[in-house]
Amino acid sequence: METKSIKNEKTRFDTRLPKEQKLFFEKAAHIGGFRNLTDFIISAVQEKAKEIIREREIILASERDNEIFFNAILSSDKPNNELISASEEYNKLLS
Repeated sequence: METKSIKNEKTRFDTRLPKEQKLFFEKAAHIGGFRNLTDFIISAVQEKAKEIIREREIILASERDNEIFFNAILSSDKPNNELISASEEYNKLLS
């Protein structure tokens, strides 16, 4: 028995919209060189979805980075010998 992966599984998406809006979208699809309205809509929605997800992932990463950074500052131990040595070498380079 052959199983389909979810990636290859097809599903349907239907919507109702005003005729004027459909004509507007069809014009954009034609001008944009898309084969049909469906290809245009899928492309536009795909790009918008990527943008929204990318923005959200950046926000989440930034929040995680802030948490890691401030936890490191607030709960840090005393500097070890390597860090002290590196700091001294850096200060020598500056003077």
